[in-house]
Amino acid sequence: MDSQVRIYNGRPTEGNESRTAAETAVYDFLDRTGVEYTTLCHPAAFTMEECEAVRKAIGAPVFKNLFLTNKQQTLFYLLMLPADKPFKTKYLSSQLGCARLSFASSPMLMELLHIAPGAVSPLRLIHDKECRVKLIVDRDLAATDRYACHPCVNTASVALSLADLLEKVIPSANHTCTWVDLPTDTADPDERL
Repeated sequence: MDSQVRIYNGRPTEGNESRTAAETAVYDFLDRTGVEYTTLCHPAAFTMEECEAVRKAIGAPVFKNLFLTNKQQTLFYLLMLPADKPFKTKYLSSQLGCARLSFASSPMLMELLHIAPGAVSPLRLIHDKECRVKLIVDRDLAATDRYACHPCVNTASVALSLADLLEKVIPSANHTCTWVDLPTDTADPDERL
């Protein structure tokens, strides 16, 4: 194993002086919620390919987490879908009954979830006290047992059961999730975000 990679049962026990307040808040929240989780500390992962290496090391899939908004920037969504699944906005928009969606800006991501692009995670919904961001989950993930995501930094990944995430963590953050059925075949490249 790479000397820069460390696995912990629960929160990291080393290097805590360099952890951000946002990352520490995630570990505190998970501990208070009583879920079991594993943390993998690793070099920064920016791409889905780098996240695939994390997935192999921690033994849990990493999903795409897309931060989306409507044109007026009045509705915000965090979409979880399989890492290899293409995404077309028209299918999601029609299921949610809203105007066409696009990626929300980095400043909105920072304002609402206090994270930068590259570390988007449903775990950060703990910061969304006004519940302005709606969690949307692609139904293809329903059969997933364990799931890995960033704890608000892309130098660590947390693996926990998807059931614990959706049935304990998200409700404890006063959020809910909405399931959608997004198609796998999206042949029209003009529609893809």
